[in-house]
Amino acid sequence: MIKPYLMFNRECAEAFEWYQKAFDGEMILMQKYGEMPPDPNFPISESNKDLVLHAQLKLTDSGIIMGSDGKRDIPNGEKVVISVELDSEEQLKKAWNVLADGGSVFMDLQPTFFAKLHGSVKDKYGVSWMFTVNR
Repeated sequence: MIKPYLMFNRECAEAFEWYQKAFDGEMILMQKYGEMPPDPNFPISESNKDLVLHAQLKLTDSGIIMGSDGKRDIPNGEKVVISVELDSEEQLKKAWNVLADGGSVFMDLQPTFFAKLHGSVKDKYGVSWMFTVNR
């Protein structure tokens, strides 16, 4: 399944409330960084605990958008990521390897607390992709 993923700089909650109002949408999820399980490899400062780790908004019958507050400064032209959710680790790794070739990896493909595998990459054409195999 492919869904648009919007990246923000500390304004995801505000933006998603605005989009919810615009589309009479249903907020499916608004998870904050402070709700993550503690991880010494990914420490969260007190000032970032209320930022959005992951949000999902159902836009009436038009589909779902997702988003989060990133840890890097994201220029306006790069705020949209294509999120691909697959059931097959093999299929995901194939697509990942093709798109990573000549591109740049933002987050290595790895198991996370919310997915069997998750990672993000910008392909050689400048398109950003996020891959997930759900648990």
